Amino acid sequence: MVKIARRLHVSQARVSRLLKQAEAQGIVRTSVIVPEGVQTALEEQLEARYGLREAIVVDVLEDSESGIIRDLGTATARYLEASLTGGDVVGISSWSSTLLAAVDAMRPLPPKAGAERAVQLFGGVGNPDAEAHAARLTQRFADHTGARPTFLLAPGIATSVEAREALLHDRFVREALDGLREVTLALVGIGTLEPSPLLQSSGNIFSERELAALGKRGAVGDICLRFFDADGDHVESDVDRRVIGVTLEQLRAVDRCVGIAGGARKYAAILGALRGGWLNVLVTDRVSAERLLREPA
Repeated sequence: MVKIARRLHVSQARVSRLLKQAEAQGIVRTSVIVPEGVQTALEEQLEARYGLREAIVVDVLEDSESGIIRDLGTATARYLEASLTGGDVVGISSWSSTLLAAVDAMRPLPPKAGAERAVQLFGGVGNPDAEAHAARLTQRFADHTGARPTFLLAPGIATSVEAREALLHDRFVREALDGLREVTLALVGIGTLEPSPLLQSSGNIFSERELAALGKRGAVGDICLRFFDADGDHVESDVDRRVIGVTLEQLRAVDRCVGIAGGARKYAAILGALRGGWLNVLVTDRVSAERLLREPA
């Protein structure tokens, strides 16, 4: 508009009036050109097909696990920067490489535009080297958003049911778990039956016998170590009684549950999570999105 005013030697206000008049008479038409890499049509189709509040589809630059993690993380960071309004209590999955990539890609938000609190959704204690990841993830998110961090100082999986019960008597563990009821925005990775390298290094994994039993029951993936099958139904088992963290039913009650995952290895788990309604926002890659839309209705 400035260039037009200068070229015609008139005021910007007059240019604005003339353009509005030309638009009303059909002389001028406004067109929106979608930038390359924006998958608006795919996102709208995913939302309609799976009842999502929002879908973010990423055209990844490198078809490798590390490339997918990086690009999904960046897209998640931009989504959070645009959608946080200052009052959210944000729950964060402790052992997610994609979420760490998202937090690392975030830019500090201005005061009153971040989050109120940041809480770990399940235990962040494990191998000392891997444990630093869980603490870093929660702390960096809090630093970027001005949130008050709450750490769940317990393992994600207790060694036994009795050990879990003993840990629940700790006041700080109990308070952290009670705080999960106040979460308004949950950020979760979607895992497969085979644990990720990060989760393996943390020590928060089930035994091979337990994983085999879950597989026989039809488990295809997990969210926060809570397993579900291909139809999205919760796979109940004794291992649930050792997990210290949020339940799938609690996640379903959260206003916004954002699942971040992509790639062929995680496809069955993503599909199961969508069919179960455990998410209402999905961040995934274009290839996975197209495949999800080809699923039989």
